[in-house]
Amino acid sequence: MYLFNQYVLIVAGVLAAALAVVFVLQQRRTPQSAAAWILFIIVMPYVGIPIFLMLGFRKQGSRFPAIQFSEPAAPPAEDYSTAETLARLGAPAATAGNGFVLHDTAERALAELDAVIAGATVSLDLQFYILDNDSSGRRLVRLLAEKAREGVAVRLILDRLGTLTRPRRALAEFTEAGGQLRFFSPFVHPPDNGHMNLRNHRKLVIADNSVVWGGGRNIGDVYLAPPEGRWLDLSFTVTGPVVQHFLDVFASDWDVRGHAQQSRRARWSIADQDAVLQLVPSGPDEPGDVLHDGLTNAIHNARRRVWIATPYLVPTEAHSAALAVAARRGVEVRLLIPDRSNKWSADHARGPYLRELGQAGCRVFRYSGGMLHAKAGLIDDTAWVGSANFDVRSMLLNFELALFVYDAGSVGALERWAQGLAERSTEGLTEAGLPRRVLEGLFRLGAPVL
Repeated sequence: MYLFNQYVLIVAGVLAAALAVVFVLQQRRTPQSAAAWILFIIVMPYVGIPIFLMLGFRKQGSRFPAIQFSEPAAPPAEDYSTAETLARLGAPAATAGNGFVLHDTAERALAELDAVIAGATVSLDLQFYILDNDSSGRRLVRLLAEKAREGVAVRLILDRLGTLTRPRRALAEFTEAGGQLRFFSPFVHPPDNGHMNLRNHRKLVIADNSVVWGGGRNIGDVYLAPPEGRWLDLSFTVTGPVVQHFLDVFASDWDVRGHAQQSRRARWSIADQDAVLQLVPSGPDEPGDVLHDGLTNAIHNARRRVWIATPYLVPTEAHSAALAVAARRGVEVRLLIPDRSNKWSADHARGPYLRELGQAGCRVFRYSGGMLHAKAGLIDDTAWVGSANFDVRSMLLNFELALFVYDAGSVGALERWAQGLAERSTEGLTEAGLPRRVLEGLFRLGAPVL
């Protein structure tokens, strides 16, 4: 009987491993990611298969419909090739008649956030990956509780993993005041309600269906507090018809099962607003990889420049190859990164990529004035800013938002910020000895999975 049970376990393990391998091969993955998962599953099936079921899925499947976007109300008069490509890939169309204000300092970001919240009289919809239990986090929740007591309909989405250190007491007071709170992808959930590896990295605030505060900043002292220890980041305020697409995204995320998306209608006035904007969501709720594929195409078509600012540079092979080819054909490629990020693993994983890209002619600028957390870029006369890092996780796994800007004024604001950052940074790479290179190589192998 013992031998029979052992035989059954072995056969079951082999069959389960075979099914898992078939599933891995059917998903769109980088070759390194697929190889790493297959090796893990075959070598240790009784450990690899459960971990794969928790962490190995990239898309939510047909039971989670894609975001339903409203028709654009104000199409731009001029054609923009990147905007058309992104729309063909699945993003909502670009819109004209918007207002766009870039927050290049924490002081301005906080002032704008406070103004957006204070001005709300009907509704407030908020979504964050991180809400720290510090002075900034508790302060925000108190403001939201006050708004809820005033009768404003306040809805808040938090990613469960990102908010492990959330201000629990303040949030309890917020819900008691009438605020609505939902956690995205909680750890304990029905089997059809998401996967642990698919995190919601989006950050946005929508007030009265008419103004949006968004970008790369979470809520915490390192993003919004006084200068000492504060990170360098970017956020923005937008008004106009593009707000409708932010409302569509929030509506889809609020109903995490995606069965009955109920988008509110945006309110705007087009007077004195000339920004041409396009919201590009990406993540497991989209059938394709819109942001990743759109950036790949734009980099390949770049003629003058590709500037990318990111805290974690662990690109997909497609992005790494596109950057290298762009540099070799004479495009100015700038990579703006922190000298040291807050993630030791990411700093080691990026080393081989940076050396390869540097050899291809890419210029690397290391910011040593603190942690660079901004996520932005420019490709010729197009720019973007948002929540997505230039790494495998943001491009292929996380729920993200990127705002593409096409008008000269908005692009110019991001260009001036990026040029100023480069001038405050050190160009070039530090030398890495053999032990570090070996360690970096190991981290690079695991990067697609991690």
